[in-house]
Amino acid sequence: MSTIKVAILGFGTVGEGIYRILKEKKNEIKSQTGFTIEISSIVVRDVTKKRIETPGVKITDSIHDVFENPDIGLIFEAIIGEDPAFTYLSKAISKGINVITANKAMFAKHGPALIKLAKSHHVKIGFEATTAGGVPIIRTLENLLKADQVRRIQGILNGTSNFILTKMRQDNVPFEVALEEAQSKGYAEADPSDDIGGKDAFRKLMILSDLAFGRQPKWDDIAVNGIDKIHASDVLTATEKGLRYRHIADISIDEDGTPSGSVGPVVIGSDHPLYGVDGVDNAIIVDTEYLGALTLIGPGAGMYPTASAMVSDFLHIVGKREKILIPS
Repeated sequence: MSTIKVAILGFGTVGEGIYRILKEKKNEIKSQTGFTIEISSIVVRDVTKKRIETPGVKITDSIHDVFENPDIGLIFEAIIGEDPAFTYLSKAISKGINVITANKAMFAKHGPALIKLAKSHHVKIGFEATTAGGVPIIRTLENLLKADQVRRIQGILNGTSNFILTKMRQDNVPFEVALEEAQSKGYAEADPSDDIGGKDAFRKLMILSDLAFGRQPKWDDIAVNGIDKIHASDVLTATEKGLRYRHIADISIDEDGTPSGSVGPVVIGSDHPLYGVDGVDNAIIVDTEYLGALTLIGPGAGMYPTASAMVSDFLHIVGKREKILIPS
């Protein structure tokens, strides 16, 4: 029986979720893939920080401990920010290590370069978790593009913003109160500016644009607005009219092949596919030439939606193990 040794970079909410799933589902993974998975090391910034017990796993603050281990076959990357994530993954790929990332800030900017690098080194890169949490939009698009053409993508790509707008409407509370609850439930970071300001949804939209259209629009050409300027009175007025606020990211391509889009709050009616999407759920409408409009809905915030998407990438990679290099 073969063993796959993996490392986890970052042990915040997502990193811990990956660890928990891999440990709890170890037997199911072995039964499904024929491989035993072994978490060799977890890279953190502060080794003295109190965290859950990880028996048999090396907790280190040095990435060199990972790269110096010749048996590491795959890395789960759950770091916040562009660097050092991009540097770490570039080196890992160059060393023939398969990688899976949830880092949308990094991947929106460096994704094409990492994909190209992975192809040249004959390793796999998984990035399902960079966009829409537990919604399998990346693999769905990859499958659609084999026989169809995507014309437009629009969706709720940030579960935190959707949760806040839902609470404001359902409980008739101010933005600040809804945000505080989102933070207390772990849906929003201590610094929620990327979520409520629209940057998080924008980065995910750029990843989808690259995948669907083979390119991104100029970032400065995209109007990006958040939900932080929406007042309880605005939500109440919309509700009384049977309308709802949704934070929608929208990208489409014109006849010349040029993508354009926007990110911001939109007031929609009950005839819109995103009208009934509440709480932390994400939803994406993919409009294609032949299939028409396809809507995917699922959880978009919290520990397990993102972590489960990364483990799904792992299972997908292992399923294609005859095409990749995995240490025995």
